[in-house]
Amino acid sequence: MAILVLGAAVYFAANAEFRRQRDAGIAGESVELARTFTTEGRTELLEAIATREAGGSAHPYGYALFDARGRRVAGGLDTTRPSAGWSDIVFHDPEEGPDPARASATSLPGGEMLVVAVDSEPLEQIDRTILTLFAAAFAVVLLLGVIGALLLGGYLRRRLARIGDTAQAIVGGDLARRMPIGSRNDEFDALAASLNAMLDRIQQLLDNLRQVSSDVAHDLRTPLARLRGSLEEALAAPADRLPLKQALRQSDELLSLFAAILRISEIEGGALERSFTALDVAELARDIGESYLPAIADGGRTLAIDIAEGAMVRGDRELIAQAIINLLDNAQAHTPAGTAITLAATPDGTDVRLSVADDGLGVPETDRARIARRFVRLESSRTTPGNGLGLNLAAAIATAHGGTLDFADNAPGLRVTITLPGMPS
Repeated sequence: MAILVLGAAVYFAANAEFRRQRDAGIAGESVELARTFTTEGRTELLEAIATREAGGSAHPYGYALFDARGRRVAGGLDTTRPSAGWSDIVFHDPEEGPDPARASATSLPGGEMLVVAVDSEPLEQIDRTILTLFAAAFAVVLLLGVIGALLLGGYLRRRLARIGDTAQAIVGGDLARRMPIGSRNDEFDALAASLNAMLDRIQQLLDNLRQVSSDVAHDLRTPLARLRGSLEEALAAPADRLPLKQALRQSDELLSLFAAILRISEIEGGALERSFTALDVAELARDIGESYLPAIADGGRTLAIDIAEGAMVRGDRELIAQAIINLLDNAQAHTPAGTAITLAATPDGTDVRLSVADDGLGVPETDRARIARRFVRLESSRTTPGNGLGLNLAAAIATAHGGTLDFADNAPGLRVTITLPGMPS
């Protein structure tokens, strides 16, 4: 449709320009001959007309001079006397017979009239040529458009069918299927790559959900069994309050477990940034480290505090404090007596790094990528106190503040680092 409109606009614009040039040429001839009549007389006008007509194709105009009674007295333009001004006339062509022409009739003194005309046939031939060329070009464009649409439609159907088949397979339960990616690296390949990344993320979340369900079942089975045993003992010996105290302690552990799960979900859900304020992490880390010195010393370990001034971040004081506490608790719980633990807080360019390092047994590199996952515990027997949520909570807090939680070899031991975006001092 756009090509049709464009072609029509070009045709009418070209036709109007050709007609304007034609009329301008006729008007120029008429003015020049009328001036000859006025300045030099009738005889000179007749000679000028004869000279022009003798020039052949160099003068494409037709001329006629009519007397006051309407008789053609000069010029070879065989037509009747028209009215003064512009008009479309019919003249007799010796070879083709009656032909249309565009004419300008100028009244002269004495009642005579000078007529200058141009045969309309060449202009009409140009119009027909333009229309023919446009029709041919439009047909070629239309044909190419149809072929292109068929090829593109077939390509789109094939690509969409492959994506649709893969989607149906995934809906049917084949979660390992992925969208096919071709070698063209086009928009469909980019879309397929994005969908595959989304499917990988969904697969990871499902795996995490299955792992969480399994770990929750394992972590709850033992304390619930102990709770049941304590209650049975309390029923068997009503006077003995020790089983009830044990049951109460185990209930508190279960409530603590679910509170930790809910806290992690709350942090991962976002909407906490509105409570963020400017916070001196160096001061906070120093306070927590000093409060932990007696407990770590009682466990047969040592704690060194390496705090640099000016470690400012924007965050939640309670959450960041919880993350530091979790890292220190983790270092105490999983290192032997005699281990040296270091708590550090240092600015690093535009970031602030909080780290807890120890010279204990460390963690194998293959396990470092998963120890921050929910309920992950490297001890398969699960006899050590804990629920595998401490590092996961610390990672969630770091992410909520736009930071990261990383693990590295301390040679020997393990270094856990929380990196947070810093604030200008």
